[in-house]
Amino acid sequence: MTARPQHTPKTELRVDAYGFDDFEVSLLAVTRHFLNCLERPESQSWQFANSVAVERWGIENGLILAHLTYKVIKAVLDCRPEGICYKDALCPFQREVMTADELSLMQMLHHMRRDNAPAARDAADRLGDGRRDPYIIQAGLGLANRFPSGLGRQNRHTGRPALRVV
Repeated sequence: MTARPQHTPKTELRVDAYGFDDFEVSLLAVTRHFLNCLERPESQSWQFANSVAVERWGIENGLILAHLTYKVIKAVLDCRPEGICYKDALCPFQREVMTADELSLMQMLHHMRRDNAPAARDAADRLGDGRRDPYIIQAGLGLANRFPSGLGRQNRHTGRPALRVV
């Protein structure tokens, strides 16, 4: 299980060219910190990943989101012995571009959050090196179910139940 930083890409894939929402763009930073931590455990980048998530989405949702993101990354890395190419989360010049592996990951989550199964399957296949890995799909759907996109989001209750006097 490895992740590989990619400092000099063959092609520049612009983050803003794929229609990701603010949630997904912020999720990319969390993902990169986790990948960096897996590549270099001594960096303890998991702390940055959790901090970014908490700052962006609050302590309860941020920590849940960080955990679910890590599960997706772990499922992908378990399926891909050669690892994932990723950009440096701390480099300001690399924030606007992504690798093909990052693009596949973000597209899978983007489509899962919008219940677009065919496009999500295609992206999951790319992440699984051509095979549909059930653990990648399960982890991605877990995140997408908890943090969906669109109008149905306000109707879903993601926090603790509230007591009400009737």
